[in-house]
Amino acid sequence: MELIATALPWAQVALSALLIAAILLQQSGTDTGGALGGGEGSSWQNSKRGVEKILFNATIIIALLFAVSSFLALVVR
Repeated sequence: MELIATALPWAQVALSALLIAAILLQQSGTDTGGALGGGEGSSWQNSKRGVEKILFNATIIIALLFAVSSFLALVVR
């Protein structure tokens, strides 16, 4: 249990850095209007393919892992 308590903050730092990077990489292809909800086309009609789909799924998985690690930090302490 002590090993988890000492390793958990480091895991949360790594997960948060990965999550920030994944979110920023997703927003790099849009203009400012599209990022804020505006823009010319409807972005919901475009299907994700290739690297974009992998990055989208990885972002969800990293966010879930970060949420689980945060809950675990509450339980361990």
